[in-house]
Amino acid sequence: MLLDPETLLNDLGPWALAGLSLIVFIESGVLFPFLPGDSLLVTAGLLHEQLGLSVAIIAVCAFVAAVLGDQTGYYLGHRFGRRLFKPDARILKTAHLEQAEAFFAKHGGKALVLGRFVPIVRTYVPLAAGTSNYRYRTFFVWNLLGALLWAVGLTVVGSLLGGLPIVAENIDVLAVVIVAVSVLPILIHGLYGRSVARRGRRRETRAPQG
Repeated sequence: MLLDPETLLNDLGPWALAGLSLIVFIESGVLFPFLPGDSLLVTAGLLHEQLGLSVAIIAVCAFVAAVLGDQTGYYLGHRFGRRLFKPDARILKTAHLEQAEAFFAKHGGKALVLGRFVPIVRTYVPLAAGTSNYRYRTFFVWNLLGALLWAVGLTVVGSLLGGLPIVAENIDVLAVVIVAVSVLPILIHGLYGRSVARRGRRRETRAPQG
């Protein structure tokens, strides 16, 4: 059910807004990245009339939940650091945190905005910021901007797409497309990393032995 945002929102009925807010909160920094945040926001915007909710209410609740999720992630990172993670864990893998830390080190505060649009990275960048003792005031400003662009932006996009009959009639296909587009940066990064590693091994193999 969690992987099908349309079914999830319809099954929640009057609790749709609360469920959406909870999922956004958890995925934004509370250690569980495998939730349909992007597709859920777009679908909620698309179905807002069916759900009996205004686009503004959905957007505001999603924005607040996203900000609070990042705040929680920062606190957990600052308070517990890497102690929550283990190399062989099913969810809290050290590798996930290390990827987020590398992303954060490369992009700085902007990672809080850019990372919003990348699954898994979205969850762990606030933890990486807290772990590295990134200045809180600066974190808070980037957090607000990232949450605004992501939560409000995707909700509004969904509401606009709802006016297109072909989209409204194929919400399940839209959800799959959104997930695929969201995961694309991770796949590209992974393939690039493997390519660089292979080239490195080839150079080591070809290097003359002393």
